[in-house]
Amino acid sequence: MNTSLSRLNTFFLSLISHLPFWLLYLLADLVFIVLFYLLKYRRKVTQTNLANAFPEKSVKERNQIERKFYRFLGDMIVESLKMNSISEKDILSRCQITNPELVQGFLDQGHSVLLATGHYGNWEWGNLFMPLRFHEKMVVIYKPLSDKNFGEYLNKIRSRFGTEMIPMKLTMRKIIEMKNEKYMVGFASDQTPTRHESKYFTNFLNQPTAVFLGLEKIAKATNHPVVFVQTERPRRGYYEYTFITIAKDPSVTAGYEITDLNAQKLEQVIRRRPELWLWSHKRWKFTPQEINQ
Repeated sequence: MNTSLSRLNTFFLSLISHLPFWLLYLLADLVFIVLFYLLKYRRKVTQTNLANAFPEKSVKERNQIERKFYRFLGDMIVESLKMNSISEKDILSRCQITNPELVQGFLDQGHSVLLATGHYGNWEWGNLFMPLRFHEKMVVIYKPLSDKNFGEYLNKIRSRFGTEMIPMKLTMRKIIEMKNEKYMVGFASDQTPTRHESKYFTNFLNQPTAVFLGLEKIAKATNHPVVFVQTERPRRGYYEYTFITIAKDPSVTAGYEITDLNAQKLEQVIRRRPELWLWSHKRWKFTPQEINQ
């Protein structure tokens, strides 16, 4: 029964994806109303996160960010649904890179590249766009969802244009497998580690934040350059990416330097337009003191 329901759900999601953009964004406006006013989806989590991240802002200012975030979340949901049927032409027209020569330069020199980003803007469209913009293999590291069937559906549409999705626990195995190839690897490095995985806390959005160290460990093991992907949203349904080098030669960086720099770059982007980050996620689950007890 669960399998049948899952197939029915994905069938309807696929149908919705074929709606034109103008109609999808009308649907997004409805999704905003349902999430914000009717379901009040994770609003307490969002409000707590905003209060802790921006204590210098007034309640009114934080409420404005909250409302804008839920409007964007509606857009993010329908844009993600559109991934099932969006054409290469549409993705290439809606996503642009301001300085592709930075990453292309590393690739032309024979280097593979580690791309660091976060849950900011429509990170899902990046999975579709990057392999269309570059010829090299694109691998994205992900944290599996608890709903296995929906996770498989999501990875299928993420991979439509060539991206290979690799679960987090198999990252190093995949890196070793590709040792004789040239590739790009994408990391969404603002995910939350479990309590036993929390080995290091960085200062992020005004509070100690547990972070995964996989990006830095792989950078030091391979000495591949690390590049932060800065995302902008010039208007509804359009995204612009700018590459910023974090570490050209990871072997000479200090311990946790790459991790801290990546967090700082993401925070700078969030502070400029905070409504585009995923505030409804339970990002801060425990403190360093709780880990050390």
